[in-house]
Amino acid sequence: MPKAISTDLLNKYNTLLDHLKSFGSAAVAFSSGVDSTFLLYAAKEALGDRVIAVTASSCSFPERELKEAKAYCEDMGIRHLIIKSEELEIEGFSHNPKNRCYLCKRELFEKIGQVAREQGINEICEGSNLDDNGDYRPGLQAVAELGVKSPLREVGFTKQEIRDLSEHFHLPTWNKQSFACLSSRFPYGDLINEKKLKMVDQAEQLLLDMGFHQLRVRIHGDLARIELLPEEFPKFMEDSTRLEIHRKFKEYGFAYVALDVVGYRMGSMNETLEKE
Repeated sequence: MPKAISTDLLNKYNTLLDHLKSFGSAAVAFSSGVDSTFLLYAAKEALGDRVIAVTASSCSFPERELKEAKAYCEDMGIRHLIIKSEELEIEGFSHNPKNRCYLCKRELFEKIGQVAREQGINEICEGSNLDDNGDYRPGLQAVAELGVKSPLREVGFTKQEIRDLSEHFHLPTWNKQSFACLSSRFPYGDLINEKKLKMVDQAEQLLLDMGFHQLRVRIHGDLARIELLPEEFPKFMEDSTRLEIHRKFKEYGFAYVALDVVGYRMGSMNETLEKE
């Protein structure tokens, strides 16, 4: 049975559908994450064949996420376009400045805008939600500058409401871990390159395959700082698990492996900005 949802939340969802219908047609920036999957589901319901999904393929976007994006669109009968958006080719990006996310989003939405024009699509949509207003999000500046729509923020959806409705509608992502591009694992000012991105990707995939849920592997030179949910610390500290993680991380190229004692939190690399 679908999860019981309040009348107020269902009314808010209907408001979202009406908002999306007003666009006439839309290109949804689709990463296969919790927010963009929910947005694409709603856009499909509101606009039918007048919605397309656009996914950017790059070395900072794990292959598992691309596969999930392809599978979801195929299952839902949504036209899915995959574009190449290599962030490392953007001038200044690899040096990881504080506005790194702005540089990336600007280039991404310009490319999606070109696709939308070629396809005769009226609006570009992205999946940020109301909770994203509380963190350092330079990418939202690019969204505003390019006139990209943020329907979930505009209607006022929180992350929890998106998860609740996703479960109600049986979306496969309702309890999926939150994800951000792999470049967010680097301290500001540290060089980002394809080799290090692969190291992070392999490390996080290992932890996911071992059954850990919400996590990040932050890279500090040759040290991997693992962020896990505190309730999963005991599992990590089991000798067989801990030693296997260390062995595999060494294979990936890390010299040292550390567990962050605070645990997973969104945007932990932004914590250093508060000291400046």
